Amino acid sequence: MRSRSEVLETAVLGLLNEAPLHGYELRKRLGLALGTFRALSYGSLYPALRRLVQQGLITAVEGDQRPSSDTNTARNGGRTRPARGTMTNKPALGRRGRIVYELTADGKEHLHTLLTNAGPTAWEDENFDVRFALFGQTDAETRLRILEGRRTRLAEQLEAVREAAARSRNRADEYTRELQRFGQEKVEHEVDWIDRLIRAERGRVDSASGVHPKSPGNTPQSKERG
Repeated sequence: MRSRSEVLETAVLGLLNEAPLHGYELRKRLGLALGTFRALSYGSLYPALRRLVQQGLITAVEGDQRPSSDTNTARNGGRTRPARGTMTNKPALGRRGRIVYELTADGKEHLHTLLTNAGPTAWEDENFDVRFALFGQTDAETRLRILEGRRTRLAEQLEAVREAAARSRNRADEYTRELQRFGQEKVEHEVDWIDRLIRAERGRVDSASGVHPKSPGNTPQSKERG
Protein backbone atom coordinates (compact mmCIF):
# COMPACT_ATOMS: atom_id res chain seq x y z
CA MET A 1 0.00 0.00 0.00
CA ARG A 2 1.33 3.41 -0.96
CA SER A 3 1.54 6.16 1.63
CA ARG A 4 -0.64 9.23 1.34
CA SER A 5 2.44 11.36 0.64
CA GLU A 6 3.36 9.14 -2.34
CA VAL A 7 -0.18 9.37 -3.70
CA LEU A 8 -0.06 13.15 -3.33
CA GLU A 9 3.27 13.35 -5.15
CA THR A 10 1.84 11.34 -8.06
CA ALA A 11 -1.09 13.75 -8.27
CA VAL A 12 1.25 16.76 -8.22
CA LEU A 13 3.45 15.33 -10.98
CA GLY A 14 0.39 14.56 -13.08
CA LEU A 15 -0.97 18.11 -12.82
CA LEU A 16 2.42 19.69 -13.49
CA ASN A 17 2.73 17.51 -16.58
CA GLU A 18 -0.16 19.52 -18.02
CA ALA A 19 1.31 22.94 -17.23
CA PRO A 20 3.62 24.76 -14.77
CA LEU A 21 1.63 26.04 -11.79
CA HIS A 22 1.90 28.37 -8.81
CA GLY A 23 1.53 26.66 -5.46
CA TYR A 24 -1.91 28.16 -4.82
CA GLU A 25 -3.18 27.19 -8.27
CA LEU A 26 -1.76 23.69 -7.83
CA ARG A 27 -3.56 23.31 -4.52
CA LYS A 28 -6.82 24.54 -6.08
CA ARG A 29 -6.59 22.12 -9.00
CA LEU A 30 -5.85 19.24 -6.66
CA GLY A 31 -9.06 20.08 -4.84
CA LEU A 32 -11.10 20.36 -8.04
CA ALA A 33 -9.76 17.24 -9.74
CA LEU A 34 -9.26 14.99 -6.73
CA GLY A 35 -11.91 14.94 -4.07
CA THR A 36 -9.51 13.00 -1.85
CA PHE A 37 -7.43 16.15 -1.49
CA ARG A 38 -10.18 18.76 -0.99
CA ALA A 39 -9.02 19.30 2.58
CA LEU A 40 -5.39 19.55 1.49
CA SER A 41 -3.44 22.16 3.41
CA TYR A 42 -0.24 23.96 2.61
CA GLY A 43 1.22 22.05 5.52
CA SER A 44 1.16 18.81 3.50
CA LEU A 45 1.50 20.19 -0.04
CA TYR A 46 4.67 22.23 0.43
CA PRO A 47 6.75 19.48 2.05
CA ALA A 48 5.75 17.28 -0.90
CA LEU A 49 6.85 19.97 -3.36
CA ARG A 50 10.12 20.36 -1.48
CA ARG A 51 10.80 16.62 -1.71
CA LEU A 52 10.09 16.60 -5.44
CA VAL A 53 12.48 19.53 -5.95
CA GLN A 54 15.20 17.75 -3.97
CA GLN A 55 14.70 14.62 -6.07
CA GLY A 56 15.11 16.65 -9.27
CA LEU A 57 11.60 15.80 -10.47
CA ILE A 58 10.36 19.39 -10.49
CA THR A 59 11.86 22.88 -10.37
CA ALA A 60 10.68 25.84 -8.33
CA VAL A 61 11.20 29.08 -10.24
CA GLU A 62 10.48 32.61 -9.10
CA GLY A 63 7.87 34.45 -11.17
CA ASP A 64 8.22 34.39 -14.96
CA GLN A 65 11.99 34.03 -14.87
CA ARG A 66 12.17 30.44 -16.06
CA PRO A 67 14.59 29.46 -17.34
CA SER A 68 17.13 31.71 -15.67
CA SER A 69 20.67 32.35 -16.87
CA ASP A 70 21.77 31.79 -13.28
CA THR A 71 20.34 28.29 -13.18
CA ASN A 72 22.79 25.53 -12.38
CA THR A 73 22.46 23.06 -15.22
CA ALA A 74 23.12 19.41 -15.80
CA ARG A 75 23.71 17.92 -19.22
CA ASN A 76 21.76 14.86 -20.23
CA GLY A 77 21.70 13.68 -23.82
CA GLY A 78 22.63 17.12 -25.10
CA ARG A 79 19.79 18.80 -23.20
CA THR A 80 20.38 21.50 -20.62
CA ARG A 81 18.17 21.47 -17.58
CA PRO A 82 18.27 22.46 -13.89
CA ALA A 83 20.47 20.24 -11.79
CA ARG A 84 18.86 17.97 -9.24
CA GLY A 85 17.52 19.83 -6.26
CA THR A 86 17.98 23.22 -7.91
CA MET A 87 15.85 26.12 -6.74
CA THR A 88 16.37 28.58 -9.56
CA ASN A 89 17.15 32.16 -8.50
CA LYS A 90 17.13 30.75 -4.98
CA PRO A 91 13.50 31.65 -4.24
CA ALA A 92 12.25 31.23 -0.72
CA LEU A 93 9.55 28.59 -0.54
CA GLY A 94 7.77 30.79 1.94
CA ARG A 95 6.99 33.27 -0.85
CA ARG A 96 4.39 30.90 -2.18
CA GLY A 97 2.49 33.25 -4.43
CA ARG A 98 5.51 33.90 -6.64
CA ILE A 99 6.89 30.40 -7.05
CA VAL A 100 6.11 28.46 -10.22
CA TYR A 101 6.57 24.69 -10.14
CA GLU A 102 7.48 22.89 -13.34
CA LEU A 103 8.16 19.26 -14.26
CA THR A 104 11.72 18.36 -15.28
CA ALA A 105 12.75 15.76 -17.87
CA ASP A 106 13.47 13.35 -15.01
CA GLY A 107 10.05 14.16 -13.59
CA LYS A 108 8.36 13.28 -16.88
CA GLU A 109 10.22 9.97 -17.03
CA HIS A 110 9.32 9.19 -13.42
CA LEU A 111 5.67 10.05 -14.02
CA HIS A 112 5.60 7.83 -17.10
CA THR A 113 6.91 4.94 -14.98
CA LEU A 114 4.22 5.57 -12.36
CA LEU A 115 1.42 5.78 -14.92
CA THR A 116 2.40 2.55 -16.67
CA ASN A 117 2.23 0.62 -13.40
CA ALA A 118 -0.97 -1.43 -13.34
CA GLY A 119 -0.20 -3.48 -10.24
CA PRO A 120 -2.34 -3.81 -7.09
CA THR A 121 -1.30 -0.40 -5.75
CA ALA A 122 -3.01 1.22 -8.75
CA TRP A 123 -6.48 0.06 -7.77
CA GLU A 124 -6.38 0.13 -3.98
CA ASP A 125 -8.79 2.54 -2.27
CA GLU A 126 -6.21 5.21 -1.42
CA ASN A 127 -4.64 5.37 -4.87
CA PHE A 128 -7.40 4.58 -7.36
CA ASP A 129 -8.99 8.05 -7.43
CA VAL A 130 -5.66 9.66 -8.31
CA ARG A 131 -4.86 7.10 -10.99
CA PHE A 132 -8.33 7.50 -12.48
CA ALA A 133 -7.99 11.31 -12.51
CA LEU A 134 -4.79 10.83 -14.55
CA PHE A 135 -6.33 8.39 -17.05
CA GLY A 136 -6.08 11.08 -19.71
CA GLN A 137 -2.29 10.65 -19.50
CA THR A 138 -2.47 6.84 -19.34
CA ASP A 139 -2.56 4.43 -22.29
CA ALA A 140 -5.74 2.43 -22.95
CA GLU A 141 -4.34 -1.01 -22.10
CA THR A 142 -3.05 0.21 -18.73
CA ARG A 143 -6.38 1.89 -18.01
CA LEU A 144 -8.16 -1.38 -18.75
CA ARG A 145 -5.87 -3.42 -16.47
CA ILE A 146 -6.40 -0.95 -13.63
CA LEU A 147 -10.18 -0.99 -14.07
CA GLU A 148 -10.25 -4.80 -14.15
CA GLY A 149 -8.12 -4.89 -11.00
CA ARG A 150 -10.44 -2.40 -9.32
CA ARG A 151 -13.42 -4.56 -10.34
CA THR A 152 -11.84 -7.57 -8.63
CA ARG A 153 -11.11 -5.52 -5.52
CA LEU A 154 -14.71 -4.28 -5.36
CA ALA A 155 -16.06 -7.81 -5.77
CA GLU A 156 -14.03 -8.84 -2.72
CA GLN A 157 -15.35 -5.85 -0.77
CA LEU A 158 -18.93 -6.62 -1.78
CA GLU A 159 -18.63 -10.22 -0.65
CA ALA A 160 -17.18 -9.10 2.70
CA VAL A 161 -19.98 -6.56 3.21
CA ARG A 162 -22.67 -9.14 2.45
CA GLU A 163 -21.12 -11.72 4.76
CA ALA A 164 -20.84 -9.19 7.60
CA ALA A 165 -24.48 -8.19 7.14
CA ALA A 166 -25.61 -11.83 7.16
CA ARG A 167 -23.68 -12.62 10.34
CA SER A 168 -25.08 -9.65 12.26
CA ARG A 169 -28.62 -9.65 10.85
CA ASN A 170 -30.22 -11.03 14.01
CA ARG A 171 -28.12 -8.94 16.40
CA ALA A 172 -28.05 -5.54 14.69
CA ASP A 173 -30.69 -2.87 15.28
CA GLU A 174 -32.50 -1.16 12.41
CA TYR A 175 -29.97 1.68 12.16
CA THR A 176 -27.01 -0.66 11.93
CA ARG A 177 -28.83 -2.70 9.29
CA GLU A 178 -29.59 0.47 7.35
CA LEU A 179 -25.93 1.49 7.48
CA GLN A 180 -24.90 -1.95 6.23
CA ARG A 181 -27.46 -1.72 3.42
CA PHE A 182 -26.10 1.68 2.43
CA GLY A 183 -22.54 0.34 2.37
CA GLN A 184 -23.57 -2.58 0.19
CA GLU A 185 -25.48 -0.37 -2.25
CA LYS A 186 -22.53 2.00 -2.44
CA VAL A 187 -20.17 -0.80 -3.48
CA GLU A 188 -22.74 -2.21 -5.92
CA HIS A 189 -23.09 1.20 -7.53
CA GLU A 190 -19.32 1.48 -8.00
CA VAL A 191 -19.23 -2.03 -9.49
CA ASP A 192 -21.85 -0.99 -12.07
CA TRP A 193 -19.86 2.15 -12.85
CA ILE A 194 -16.61 0.21 -13.26
CA ASP A 195 -18.36 -2.33 -15.50
CA ARG A 196 -19.47 0.47 -17.84
CA LEU A 197 -15.95 1.89 -17.93
CA ILE A 198 -14.46 -1.53 -18.66
CA ARG A 199 -16.81 -2.05 -21.61
CA ALA A 200 -15.86 1.36 -22.99
CA GLU A 201 -12.12 0.74 -22.56
CA ARG A 202 -12.34 -2.70 -24.15
CA GLY A 203 -14.02 -1.09 -27.13
CA ARG A 204 -11.16 1.41 -27.43
CA VAL A 205 -8.51 -1.30 -27.15
CA ASP A 206 -10.28 -3.44 -29.76
CA SER A 207 -10.61 -0.49 -32.11
CA ALA A 208 -6.93 0.39 -31.73
CA SER A 209 -5.93 -3.21 -32.50
CA GLY A 210 -8.27 -3.48 -35.48
CA VAL A 211 -10.66 -5.91 -33.79
CA HIS A 212 -14.30 -5.16 -34.51
CA PRO A 213 -17.30 -6.72 -32.82
CA LYS A 214 -19.32 -9.04 -35.02
CA SER A 215 -22.51 -7.59 -36.44
CA PRO A 216 -25.40 -9.48 -38.09
CA GLY A 217 -24.30 -8.19 -41.49
CA ASN A 218 -20.88 -9.83 -41.15
CA THR A 219 -21.97 -13.36 -40.21
CA PRO A 220 -21.93 -16.27 -42.67
CA GLN A 221 -25.65 -16.74 -42.14
CA SER A 222 -26.42 -13.17 -43.16
CA LYS A 223 -24.25 -13.53 -46.27
CA GLU A 224 -26.15 -16.69 -47.24
CA ARG A 225 -29.45 -14.88 -46.78
CA GLY A 226 -28.12 -12.04 -48.94
